[in-house]
Order: sequence, then C-alpha cells, then structure tokens
Amino acid sequence: MKLGVIGVGHLSTAILKGLLRAAFIPAGDIVLSPRGNSSDLSKQFGFDVAESNASLVEGCDTILLAVRPKDAVSAVSGLPWRSDHVLMTACAGVSTSQLLPVVAGAKVVRIMPTIASEFGESATLIFPEMPQLQPFFSALGKSYVLDEEDQFEVGTVSAAIFGWAQALIMNSNDWAVKNGMNADQARQLLAQTFISAGTIIAEKDQPVAEILKSLATPGGITEAGLQHLQNAQAIQAWEEASEIVLKKLAKET
Repeated sequence: MKLGVIGVGHLSTAILKGLLRAAFIPAGDIVLSPRGNSSDLSKQFGFDVAESNASLVEGCDTILLAVRPKDAVSAVSGLPWRSDHVLMTACAGVSTSQLLPVVAGAKVVRIMPTIASEFGESATLIFPEMPQLQPFFSALGKSYVLDEEDQFEVGTVSAAIFGWAQALIMNSNDWAVKNGMNADQARQLLAQTFISAGTIIAEKDQPVAEILKSLATPGGITEAGLQHLQNAQAIQAWEEASEIVLKKLAKET
C-alpha cells in the first residue's frame, strides 16, 4: 500500500500515529498533502509531503480524505484518478454518490474512525465492505461494516457521542477534584469507569435494559442518580442531541 492523505488535521494525525504504532505501514510509504500538520508530521516521522494533491494521487494507490465535509467534493475533483485507486473518505455526511462522479472510476469507501485510532482503540464505521483494507482498519481498532449506506449517518452519530462521553468524564473529574480527590487518580478512575461500562455491554448477551436494572437496585446510589437525571430530562436531552446531529449529517448528503 502506498497511502496518500488529503487533509492532515487531528483525525488524520491520530490515524497515522495508529498505523505506525501497529507497524502496519512504514513512514516512507505515506505521502501527505501540503497543508495542515504535514510539515510537522514530516519532520517528526519522516513522511513525504507532496507538491500538490494531483502528484499525491498520481503516486499513491490508496487515498485517505479527511477534509471538512463542505470541501470534500472540491478537494478530490480534477485529480488524476485511476480505476485501481481506493478513496477512503472520513468526511461526515458526504455520501458515495457525491464522490463517485468526480473520481473517475476509483472505488470509494466511507469510514468514520475516532482519534482513539492513535492507540488502536477506535470504533470505526465502514461502508461498503472492502476486505483488502481490513488490515488497515484492524490497526486502528475494531471495525463495523454496514450493509446499507443509509445506516451510515445514524452510525456516525456515535462519533459525536465519543466527544460527549469525554465531556461527561471531564465534568465528573472536575467534580471529584473539587471534592478533594487527587486529580490524576480521578482522571484515570473515571476513564476506566467508562471503559468498563462499555466492556460490560459489549461482552454480555443480556439486553442493556436488564444490565442497567441489575445495577440500579432499589434504594441504591445508581438508582438515586438516575432518577435525578430522568427528572431533569437529561436522558431526553441526550436523545434530542443525537437527533440534532443526525439532521446536521442529513443536510450534508
């Protein structure tokens, strides 16, 4: 694989670090577009920086596109695409039907990883399945291939939830520190708490509602907190936030 990256921001940076961490691809087989963090990453890891997006596409067989959604189509238009190219697009809300007409027969696969790619812990959404790229995705974490593209926007909301979960950890950490807990211990404890909660849901076959019911025992601390959150309509607000993101993604397609 000769990997070209168009759009070298925080997500691409995390993906590249994850690929190197997993020893999936040598730095010499990666070419960056001449913008964003390219210069710094080139100095740090030895990536090549292309003179232009056209020369990048010409010299690579696999292209990662990670620009702002509104710039996605223009970023790949007019480039020397070939039928043996694969374009992986990490542009939220940009459909394959928008990109296929401007990439001259290249294959297009939508992906939605997170910055946890840096540590091989991303949950990466994929459409359509492309078996030859599975080692690439495995280097980033766990991948989830969708059968239909119309599911992609719903799945992409998880990328926003990834950020909201961090906001909850931050808020809980600040509260714990304010109440006297050591800052480093609080941060690690709360981070692991969220990891553990996800592991239980991922590994057990029980419905999530049953798992939660077993935790929220009558008169217990979990029940007390949940009742307050429900009375404050916090759970409803979370669902409404998901709907807001979904509508925003739908406008991009």
